[in-house]
Amino acid sequence: MSEHHPIAIIGAGLSGLVLARVLHVHGISTAIYELDASPTARNQGGMLDLHVESGQAALRAAGLFEEFRALVHAGGEQMRIIDKHGTVRMEDAGGDGERPEIDRNDLRRILLNSLPDTTIRWGAKVTGAHALGDGRHEVTLADGTTCTTDLLIGADGAWSKIRPLLSSATPDYSGVSFVECDLPDAATRQPATAELVGGGMMFALADRKGLLTHRETDGSVHTYAAFAAADWLSGIDFTDTAEAKAAVLQHFQGWDDRLRALVADADGPLVPRPIYRLPVGHCWDRVPGITLLGDAAHLMSPFAGEGANLAMLDGAELATALVDYPDIEQALAAYEQELFPRSAELAAGSAENQALMFGPDALEKLLVQMNAYREPVA
Repeated sequence: MSEHHPIAIIGAGLSGLVLARVLHVHGISTAIYELDASPTARNQGGMLDLHVESGQAALRAAGLFEEFRALVHAGGEQMRIIDKHGTVRMEDAGGDGERPEIDRNDLRRILLNSLPDTTIRWGAKVTGAHALGDGRHEVTLADGTTCTTDLLIGADGAWSKIRPLLSSATPDYSGVSFVECDLPDAATRQPATAELVGGGMMFALADRKGLLTHRETDGSVHTYAAFAAADWLSGIDFTDTAEAKAAVLQHFQGWDDRLRALVADADGPLVPRPIYRLPVGHCWDRVPGITLLGDAAHLMSPFAGEGANLAMLDGAELATALVDYPDIEQALAAYEQELFPRSAELAAGSAENQALMFGPDALEKLLVQMNAYREPVA
C-alpha cells in the first residue's frame, strides 16, 4: 500500500513541526512520519533557551509566540558558574528577557496542538528512501508500506535516513559524553544542592569534566554530567542504576558533596548521551525535490545553545521560501543559500566553546568569556 503526499516531512522534532505549522498557517498541508509511537513516548529533555533571532522568530512566524510566552520559566535565565569545591565564581540574575527558558516538552506540545490531528503518522519508522525522477521520491517504512512525495524533507535528526540521498557525511563522536539525570523536588529533598545551583542554569567545571544543570519549571534539577573522554560510557552498565551512579561519581571524587548529590540522589535511570557532530560547514549540491532541516543538516555540539534554535529557524525559513517562491526548486535553492553559511558559523562557535569548556583551565576561561559578554559595549 502506498500514499502520495505533495510534501512529506520525516521526523516530528522541532524543525519538522515548525515547518508543518508555518505551512499550515498559509493553508498548505503536509504529512509527517515519526518514529515515536505517540507524542508522549519519550521525554524530550530539559530546558531550552529561545533566541530572539531564531527560535523566537520561528514561533512568531508560526503564530505561537504568545502561547510560548505564557509557558516561559520565570527566573530561568539566571546563570551561575561554580568551581568543584562549591564556590560560586560568577552569578548572573538574567532578566533581560532576550533568551527566556521553556521546557522542551511544553514547547513540543504547543507545536503538536497547533497542527491538524491527521498530520502526523506516529510509529512510522523510515528505513530508506530513493529518487523516482523529476524531483519525486519514494519512502519505505519498516512495516513494508511506502509513500511517494513531490517534496521530501529530512527532519529526522542525527542519524537521518534521508541525508544519504544528499550527502555522504556521517556524524562523528565529538570527544565529549553526557550522562543525563534528574533530581525531582530538589528544594525539599536536597535544599543545600538546590540553593547552590540556583534558579536557572549552572556550570561547574574542572579537570576536563563538568556538571551542567537547569532548574526546571516543576522544581526539579536536570543534570548533565559531562566528560571529555574517548569511550568511557561503554564500560558502564546503565541498566543497573546503582552501579551507573557509582561509576559516574568515581569521576567526581573530591568535588563538593552538594554537587555530587545531583547524581547520587537522582531519580530514575541515568541516560548516557555521547555527543556527535557533523563536519563544520556541512553542505550538499542541490538535488531536485529534497532537502534537510535541523540536526539532519547541521548536527553540532550543544555548547553554544544554537542547535534547537537553528532547527526551528530552518523550519520557518523553509516554509516561508515555499510560500514565497512559485517553484519548489527556487524555494529550496533560496533556503539552502541562507542555511549553509548560517549553520557553518554556528557549528564553528559550538566547536570552539566545547574546546574551551573541556580544555585546560576551562573554568577560568569560561569566566573570562562570560565577563566579556557582560561588559557594556563602548
